[in-house]
Amino acid sequence: MADDDVTADPSPAGRYDEALGYLVKHVHLAHQRASDAALAPLGLTSRDLGVVRVIATGAATSQQEIGALLGIDRTSMVAMLDDLEDRGLVRRQPSPHDRRRNVLALTPEGERTYQDAEREIAVVDAKFLEPLSSNDSRRFARALRTLLDAADGADRGPG
Repeated sequence: MADDDVTADPSPAGRYDEALGYLVKHVHLAHQRASDAALAPLGLTSRDLGVVRVIATGAATSQQEIGALLGIDRTSMVAMLDDLEDRGLVRRQPSPHDRRRNVLALTPEGERTYQDAEREIAVVDAKFLEPLSSNDSRRFARALRTLLDAADGADRGPG
């Protein structure tokens, strides 16, 4: 997906704020700040929403699976889930298939909070992408997905 009017300057003498890593990181941080501000009235952070979203969508049900999917270390994952459980948003219950393992589910309050949070994030995302045309917004999302899929494939290695 190359634009004819944009060429990358691979020169090491380029400005620091034109480096891809810098741009990706700082775009992420700006989005995270906006998300955290929008979610604060709900008592959530963007990181909390990531965990709640994974549980709500059924993408993973155990704390180990959620941690692996979101790149959250075990200790942080336990603390986050303890906090979400203490706030009545998440509940742990024994797995029907393996009693040594807990599965996670949203409580009714967790489900309501999740729905409210998704509405808030939709507004944040729309405002965040406002400087781009709708076509550029879709292309941006597709490009990020392509890069993520390629990086995930590279992480798995041949095989």
